[in-house]
Amino acid sequence: MAEFTLYIGNKNYSSWSLRAWLVLRQAGVAFEEVLIPLRQPDTPEKILRHSPSGRVPCLHHGDIVVWDSLAIGEYVADLFPHAQLWPTDPTARAVARGVAAEMHAGFAALRQNMPMNLRGAFPGKGLSPAVREDINRVTALWRDCRRRFAGHKPMLFGDFSIADAMYAPVVARFATYAVVLDEDARDYVRLILDLPAMQEWVEAAKQEPWTIPELEG
Repeated sequence: MAEFTLYIGNKNYSSWSLRAWLVLRQAGVAFEEVLIPLRQPDTPEKILRHSPSGRVPCLHHGDIVVWDSLAIGEYVADLFPHAQLWPTDPTARAVARGVAAEMHAGFAALRQNMPMNLRGAFPGKGLSPAVREDINRVTALWRDCRRRFAGHKPMLFGDFSIADAMYAPVVARFATYAVVLDEDARDYVRLILDLPAMQEWVEAAKQEPWTIPELEG
């Protein structure tokens, strides 16, 4: 039995589950994955058995229960410092935490109008002026982080970090909705989509039998 168990929602739709799952995978942590299909009659009951917030993802480590994607990322970073899930430089680490927190708390228009759907293809759908503002802010963050902190490495802060995990579902949205991006942003999208762990998640999402009609085009 694995030391860690991560409870997640549908891989096709659950952006917050993807964030926590990707952190664990990229850190090389062995864990058991338990998927609870979302928006089923018994979904709330099943999730509440494992998550005090009634939401996924939720990580169990022995008697310790950690809910919320960012909290899970912080917990894993503390337990596995060799994975360097935050930059070692204090300035870069502070910016990385700010960038991750901004994703955690913001970009409501983008999230509402372009929900994650890895099986879908909806070019141009949901692209309101407010969504375009969110997209511009996201891509400006990516550009600034890579310019200031990545050096000769490809991710936002050089090596993969929690900040990259936080924006992985945004990358997926940009692909699903065929968002027009500048060359720098397109390069970062390709980097994230080419991660073996990301490809594993996407492939599993495509095999899922569940559909949530309101999240389809």
